[in-house]
Parts: sequence; C-alpha cells; structure tokens
Amino acid sequence: MGNTRILIFVWACVALLSVVKALSHEPELGSARVVFQTSYGDIEFGFYPTVAPKTVDHIFKLVRLGGYNTNHIFRVDKGFVAQVADVASGRSAPMNEEQRKEAEKTIVGEFSDVKHVRGILSMGRYEDPNSAQSSFSMLLGDAPHLDRQYAVFGKVTKGDETLRKLEEVPTRREGIFVMPTERITILSTYYYDTKMESCEEEISVLKRRLEASFVEVERQVI
Repeated sequence: MGNTRILIFVWACVALLSVVKALSHEPELGSARVVFQTSYGDIEFGFYPTVAPKTVDHIFKLVRLGGYNTNHIFRVDKGFVAQVADVASGRSAPMNEEQRKEAEKTIVGEFSDVKHVRGILSMGRYEDPNSAQSSFSMLLGDAPHLDRQYAVFGKVTKGDETLRKLEEVPTRREGIFVMPTERITILSTYYYDTKMESCEEEISVLKRRLEASFVEVERQVI
C-alpha cells in the first residue's frame, strides 16, 4: 500500500512538472526579423508563426510592401504599451493600391496561451474579436488582463533601450489613451532572415579559411 502511494505521488509530481514546463515554454521564433527605424532608435522584432500564422503573414506582408514606412507610434503608456498606428490612417505618405488592399484586411483573432509580458507584440482590435488590421502594441510591462483577449504574434528581439526612451517622452491623455505630445515616426523599415545571415557568416568564414590556405600553399611553394 505504501509503495502504491509513493508511485501515485511520483506520477503526480511528474504530471505537475510537465504542466509547469508547458505553461512556461516560450514559443519558437521564426527566422524572419523586422527592424523599425524610428526617430528614437531601432526596434527589431521576430514572429511566432506557429502561434498566430495568419497574423504573422499579414504583418510581414505589410512590412515587405513598405506599409509601415512613415507610419507612427501613436500611443505610449509607460509600463503598459507602445502602440503602432493603423497603416491606413497613420502614414504621412500616400499608399499605393497594393498597400491599401493589405492594410484594410481584417484578421481573425488568433488568441493563445502566450502571456502578455514586456517585449511581446500584440494585435490591436476593436470590440469585435476578429477586427484586427495593422495596428499592434509592443508591451512595456506585464499585462495579464490582455491574455487570451488579444493576439500575440511575436516579440521584440533588439531595441529595449529604444522602448525605454519612448517611455520617457512627454505624453497627454486623450480618453483611455496616453499619447506622446510629438509624433514618433517610423522613418523606414527593413527585414532579413537569420538563417541567411548564418549562411553568409559561414561562407565568409570559409572564404577566409581558403584565403589563408592559399597563402600557406604559396609560402610552401616559395
């Protein structure tokens, strides 16, 4: 009887550890990286394609089309969020037809168990859970009340110092929003693939090794 109780206790502990591990496990980032060059510095982020595939496809397509260029961060609520404006209304430059078509799409709410903590990217939306378009927030602190209510689709990978600068800008309150008193412009954007960068680094290393080998061969011949 005693052995049975011990076994049950061990199984319960193993099951509990598995649950804790699953809850604390961070989703895997895809290899794509996007960089927003703002008037306060660069912010780089990656995507969670297995968590919110439709959202990731939509946002990344807008980036590739140049949709976020000349857009702005219209909301900065210290310790909460820095929110990027909708592309359709936030840009200072006119949009072409392809950009407008993508920007005006609405995306189904891909809600998940990923927690809203500092650095997370989360889609903005209206009351309708399937009304997300192109506005999204960069979390400046933990916000558990947003969990499973807003779609997490990625996280900031570099540029926390830029987020900290944003938290210090002068702001004003307009209704529920805390907004900067000056326009924080996304001057330009670009993207790259970390896998390709890794390949380029390996090729560069191989080239240096080959050059070194040629030098060594020449020395031996001489």
